Amino acid sequence: MGLLIEYPWLAFLLSGAFASMGIWRRTVSAWVASVMLAFYGVYEYLMYNRVLCSGECNIRVDLLAIYPVLLLTMIIGVLQSVRRKPRRG
Repeated sequence: MGLLIEYPWLAFLLSGAFASMGIWRRTVSAWVASVMLAFYGVYEYLMYNRVLCSGECNIRVDLLAIYPVLLLTMIIGVLQSVRRKPRRG
């Protein structure tokens, strides 16, 4: 997850992957993970460009709450998508 701080665009890449998984498997949890990663990508991009943080942002206490929620959502999205068979349609 530390890569997402250095390279915020990776969050958008992950969001696209979860969106495609949501389309393919039609799982709500994959869509939720996609939206959460997109919001986090915007947030992290603004932090990276010092829009939301003016000065030294070395200690990121906000990530103690954000990362576990993102990780849990991604795990649930992957597990539910793997269990579900793709629908033809």
